[in-house]
Amino acid sequence: MAGRDLRALFSSNDRGMTTAEVFTNRQAQWDLVAAALAEHLEHIAAPGFDVEDLEASRTNVLVFHGVGGIGKTTLSRKLEAALAGTGRPAQWTALSWPGAGRLRPVRIDLARAAGGDFEQLVLTIRAALADVGRPLPAFDVALRRYWEHQHPGEPLEEYLRRGGLATRFGKAMPQQVQSALGDVAQALLLPGTVGSAAGQVTGSLVRALRERRQTVRALAGCARLADLLEAEPDLETLSFYPHLLAWELAQLPAGKQVVPVILLDTFEDIGDRSHRDLERLIQRVVWLMPNCFFVVTGRSRLQWAEPALQGQLDHTGPAAWPHLAPTTHHAALPRPRAALAAGDPAGGRQILVGDFSTEDCDDYLARRLETDGTPLIPAPVRQVITERSHGLPLYLDLAVMRFLELRRTGHTPGPDDFRHDFPALIARTMADLTPDERTVLRAASLLDAFDTNLATQTAGLPYQAPARRLTERPFVRENPFALWPYHLHGLIRSTIRDADDQSDDRWTSADWHHAATRALAALGRQWAAGPDRDRLLLVGCLRQGLALAADFRLDLDWLTDAAYAYISDSVWEPLAPPAPAGHPAEQWLASPVGALVELLSTLARRQHEHRSRTADRLAVLAHAALLPDELQEMALYYLAKAQRDLGRSDASRRNMQHVADLNGRLAPAARRGLAHLARLAGNFPTAHATVSALGWPGRHHRVDGDIWWPHGDVHRAATAYAAARDEADHHGVAGERATSQTQRAFTLAFTDPTLADDEIDLAEQFLTGLDLKATTLTLNLAALLRDAGTNPAVDERAEALRTEARAAGLISAEAMLDLTLAFHHAVTDDDTKLATDLERLTALAGTGDYPYYADIAHFMAGLPLPSASTAQWLTDEATVRARWRHLVQARRDR
Repeated sequence: MAGRDLRALFSSNDRGMTTAEVFTNRQAQWDLVAAALAEHLEHIAAPGFDVEDLEASRTNVLVFHGVGGIGKTTLSRKLEAALAGTGRPAQWTALSWPGAGRLRPVRIDLARAAGGDFEQLVLTIRAALADVGRPLPAFDVALRRYWEHQHPGEPLEEYLRRGGLATRFGKAMPQQVQSALGDVAQALLLPGTVGSAAGQVTGSLVRALRERRQTVRALAGCARLADLLEAEPDLETLSFYPHLLAWELAQLPAGKQVVPVILLDTFEDIGDRSHRDLERLIQRVVWLMPNCFFVVTGRSRLQWAEPALQGQLDHTGPAAWPHLAPTTHHAALPRPRAALAAGDPAGGRQILVGDFSTEDCDDYLARRLETDGTPLIPAPVRQVITERSHGLPLYLDLAVMRFLELRRTGHTPGPDDFRHDFPALIARTMADLTPDERTVLRAASLLDAFDTNLATQTAGLPYQAPARRLTERPFVRENPFALWPYHLHGLIRSTIRDADDQSDDRWTSADWHHAATRALAALGRQWAAGPDRDRLLLVGCLRQGLALAADFRLDLDWLTDAAYAYISDSVWEPLAPPAPAGHPAEQWLASPVGALVELLSTLARRQHEHRSRTADRLAVLAHAALLPDELQEMALYYLAKAQRDLGRSDASRRNMQHVADLNGRLAPAARRGLAHLARLAGNFPTAHATVSALGWPGRHHRVDGDIWWPHGDVHRAATAYAAARDEADHHGVAGERATSQTQRAFTLAFTDPTLADDEIDLAEQFLTGLDLKATTLTLNLAALLRDAGTNPAVDERAEALRTEARAAGLISAEAMLDLTLAFHHAVTDDDTKLATDLERLTALAGTGDYPYYADIAHFMAGLPLPSASTAQWLTDEATVRARWRHLVQARRDR
């Protein structure tokens, strides 16, 4: 708690309501500060430390950066209070190591609204050190000379009083400055009237220092004092005076020594990055005071460790500021132990202030407003606010004020009242952005993720500099391992997209539409220019492209070709939800792009749901006829596949024939589908006659294997599957490769279990990362078949697989399971269970599909067929019977 929240208190007449400014967590940041300070004290106490060494690297800076409203200023204030011993949060551990009592926190708000300037900064640091109780003559004499030159006739006391420094730090500083001037004048034996004029005193002091007189031996140790006193007393010279202050601090006796901890808040307000004049002066202060520690809070990282800034700032590069360098650390540079102790794996001191956790958000909202110790904001409302906040404290604060506003009107706030965006977030986010950066930010909000090139093209700018600068902002998060490395903070993105933007340069609906069109085109160019068969790029471009086209009703353009590339690999990564939350699919199917999203999502989801649901969705799509002809063909083809899986062979045959007759991109696949349907009906000659015309597009080798294994010619089938696998590998089609290898493993599992082991292992490798339900079931059946006749758990495992097959609506998988059990029971000579298998397979044959499975089961068991077979074999029935009976006998012999 940090006192009453007056804004909330004066927003309600409810006198029973208590308000509080809540400070939540930030334990990790405190731990980092504590560890860094301990390291700093150890460093300046080392025998080799020299405050006048102007060439050594500087390790006296710690930076906390983050988006506006994340709580950086609150953190800075809490750090000041904790270090001063006047208000350490209960969850923060006390500083218990030696030297902690010497710390002197000095917080300086650099915000433009605070009226801060460089003079004020220097005077604040000196005024805060007044409590050492003695003059700091080297600095004080130089300061007095500067003051008389720059502010003639204005007493320093009056300036300090007017600026609030006298109230904050007391009135001792002007007296100490005057005392220092008098002491020097006395040491130089100057008359009293002369001693009161800083210019004359400093002139005499410089001569004495140059002549190395004994009377000024106390100041002679400051090697650069004379040069600073001779320099023109302007703002540039003032920026070097902190060196004198650092030297004086080093001269203090042991009982008086202090270590200033200077907290520079709202660092983003010192000016834009094209004019770094004030930043250069402040950096000089940090460099010249190596025995002081600086904690910087602002929206952006400090760029001081970047060599490219040489010339704009005095000291740049990783050698000068090793702890501010990017995360890739140079082995020759010192590594901060403090960062590692506080859990910063990068080992640096540029720390992103993260969002609140869900628990912290709820705690903040519960404690912010209370009535008789009970949270005023009910739990359901807190939950909605927390979900929409993405952990941003500013959003929580705005939501609290909205709660009070709604309550003041007599309305009882509920969860739906907070499904709301706050335009104030836009103003806070864009406050210090250039016009071009604002354009890029709005453009980037259209994208889930982006790189500088994609953001620039979406913004319609001819140069990348604004996009590059934007990526340095804290509301842009980076994942260097992602396809596109940058993405916006979730709340910032949703607010820019959805809130009622009242800024002067807000976009019209036409502006948003043009930017979305540019984004879609840019994604298409990236995909087209990428490596052939780059699956990651394809899926990434499709996901973003589909969302853009759906949101802005854009033409499909390159999305049609990308959709065909997506289905060609049979991998089936999820692309998009089937419809906006809370809307039925019928509302989603209002445009071609909406229909395409539904189509591709249905194809991906069919790996996780019953095929009847897939067929129903595809039937709705086909009936809606919103898709262009090329994509309508895709919907019909996969509808036919789902119908075949469900045993609706007649409907499947009609749709497959229709697609084949269109002679489009999927015509070869449809002809393969017709061959499969002929085989399912037991018409092997028709299926076999089709093989030679299918070629690679029709997966001719796999169709050949599917024909020969039911004939018991398992080695010929395995050879065909191997050819199919290798051909798929040559073309880079991962799904087809895995399917062909799995079919090979299943076929060889009828023969040698040891050989089958290797084939199953290879199939498992090929299936890694793929989402193919039917193929995965086939692989499990291959493992079951491998163990047939030898493992008593086969029946139990089979029932688990039957449940999976039925849940997926895969008639083919259940039929193969019953055939596998028939093989197992024929090997074990279990007539009772074999009879059950035959009953199931005979019932299946009655549907018109897989009639030869019942025949094969009879062949395995050496039983006569109850009636003439309807299967049309490619060889005589006796040969087929002999092959299957031989496989059973061979397994028995093992």
